[in-house]
Amino acid sequence: MITKNMTIAIKSGMDARPVAVFVQVASQFESSIHVETGNIKVNAKSIMGMMALKLNEGASVVVSADGADEEEAINKIEEYLSCK
Repeated sequence: MITKNMTIAIKSGMDARPVAVFVQVASQFESSIHVETGNIKVNAKSIMGMMALKLNEGASVVVSADGADEEEAINKIEEYLSCK
């Protein structure tokens, strides 16, 4: 399992379109992936779960991935959230 702190750099925050793209990125991987902020932890492959977090630009989250492709998953998610 890999866990990494990340900051949302998406200008609009995680509204509908960025969440949909985020879920598509996460869904490419076999690993189970979760996003946690405060005391809320959701499945990164769930649009409704991700929308419920209401993440704005600059928000800090903890992303964890567990599985065969966990390292690649964390890297791709960080790349997306940091707008690289």
